[in-house]
Amino acid sequence: MRKLLNTVYVTTEGAALRKEGETLLVELDGAEKTRVPLHMLSSIVVFGAVLVTPALMAACAERGVALAFMGRNGRFQARVEGPVSGNVLLRREQYRRADTAEDIVRSIVIGKIANQRAVIRRAQRDYGSEMEPPARAALQAATDRMAQILRRVQLSDAGVDEMRGFEGEAATLYFSVFDHLIRTPDAELRWTSRSRRPPRDAMNALLSFLYTLLTHDCRAACEAVGLDPAVGFLHRDRPGRPSLALDLMEELRAPLADRLALSLVNRRQLRARDFQQMEGGAVLLGDEARRTVLTAWQERKREERLHPFLQEKAPFGLVPFLQAQLLARHLRGDIDAYPPWFWS
Repeated sequence: MRKLLNTVYVTTEGAALRKEGETLLVELDGAEKTRVPLHMLSSIVVFGAVLVTPALMAACAERGVALAFMGRNGRFQARVEGPVSGNVLLRREQYRRADTAEDIVRSIVIGKIANQRAVIRRAQRDYGSEMEPPARAALQAATDRMAQILRRVQLSDAGVDEMRGFEGEAATLYFSVFDHLIRTPDAELRWTSRSRRPPRDAMNALLSFLYTLLTHDCRAACEAVGLDPAVGFLHRDRPGRPSLALDLMEELRAPLADRLALSLVNRRQLRARDFQQMEGGAVLLGDEARRTVLTAWQERKREERLHPFLQEKAPFGLVPFLQAQLLARHLRGDIDAYPPWFWS
């Protein structure tokens, strides 16, 4: 099994990243803050104005360590990586299947809806008895309807566009009851609706930040097994968009990103004061809050779960790599179908 390597996140603007021997050296105001052996790293992610020396970039490219640049608000800006590796025959099969991928899209949509429904059902089990009757009824109605959608996806011979419609309907249901999953006294952290580019409230800012981190990991997973992250099945091709990485993350949004966001807010590790309202209406995580989220993200990725298809335990952080590997095996013809990852 692939080793779960570390990702280094640098959030302090003005920091400098250098190569010293076979290690990454992080400095601030000329003083050493930390150092990490390069062979222990899978990627480096920097936020805002952080200096990265050409020597370190070259070393990362040579060793397969991805280097991602994010804006201060966590929005993706650029990615530096070495030569593309992978089997050309696998990529040719990926391109060939991209226009006739109903079976793969069906698996992705089933995994996403099932995991969204599992998040709601977990909330029902954990604190449903404490909810007001209207909230309990809304959650039950959503899970019942999502179960019906799941059956339609599983049993129908729907095309890709129709399955995209099923996925969109389930997502609308999921986010329509998302506020009932939030348990915080801060009115500013309540949920209204999904907004992005830019996020208009605190919860959307938190979700968008976590989705960016998850996209980074899914893209790395695609590249690690030799797949082209730009050519997806559920997501249409668009210049500059890692469509396959977005496909892979759909199954993981709810159990990994959404559940973490809810935990941080419900445990009051994040409060309304941790978010900043910008002049244009965007809401961003504050610097300290961003560090809190990144620490929690790394801890969550180390948690182990049983993989339902492989029947072995693996850290959350390896799930994108395992799913990319299973997708590659399906495209090669080694397994009959792409098995989605189910959270329980």
